[in-house]
Amino acid sequence: MDRQLILYLLAAAALGFVAILLLMPQPADDGVVRLPWRIEQNPAGRTRVFGLTLGETSLAEVRELFGEEGKLNLFRGRNDPFVYAAEAYFEQIYLARLRADFVFTLDVDQRTLSEMHDRGLRISRVGSGAQKVKLDPADAVALAGRPIRSISYLPQARLDGDLIERRFGTPARRLTEPDTGVVHWLYPERGLDIGRDPKGHVVIQYVDPRDFGRLMAPLATLAQQAPGDGALAPPPASERQEAPSTHH
Repeated sequence: MDRQLILYLLAAAALGFVAILLLMPQPADDGVVRLPWRIEQNPAGRTRVFGLTLGETSLAEVRELFGEEGKLNLFRGRNDPFVYAAEAYFEQIYLARLRADFVFTLDVDQRTLSEMHDRGLRISRVGSGAQKVKLDPADAVALAGRPIRSISYLPQARLDGDLIERRFGTPARRLTEPDTGVVHWLYPERGLDIGRDPKGHVVIQYVDPRDFGRLMAPLATLAQQAPGDGALAPPPASERQEAPSTHH
């Protein structure tokens, strides 16, 4: 091959690599430790993780940290049509050099959310059967000032059980969903539920410890069936096809 052509191709490849680096999202790195296992409770009993405090940090502050707006929607429950949730979804966010998706549930009373539902511009259904409502722009603006109530963290990396316990500690309890093989590592004093499927896909949910009952509600039947002494359930041996799911 002609030497000049080779040099041209190498130069083009180098420029392409530089362009890719410039287009890659920059991790949020402002000196605050934002690791998923660095969880604290402040004197008011609020959970603090990723440098965000539940019940205090607003959606607007999350957007400023992440450098993007995210996708904000209102959801109406399938089993209980009178239960609403406003959620903001952020995809492929880098914190502490780790890439993950985030779902933030906002702290808003049910009456306000019901009124926003009635003003919604479009209604569709998600896989779980819940209603997904596109908000009126004025309501979306109002929600930006509301504090976050819970965080769901969906890391790109797969985690094994040993790594989970090394990073997060030994759980108070571990429950296994028999139909899916998803194992839940439960830390009520930290407001933490780590759901891991047999392939290592993980959903980590953070709430205030006082709200831990909300995480346990879907697992109530499993909790009743578990050994009375609170012993840990063994990890599942089989694998399934899907990761633990959220609305998204």
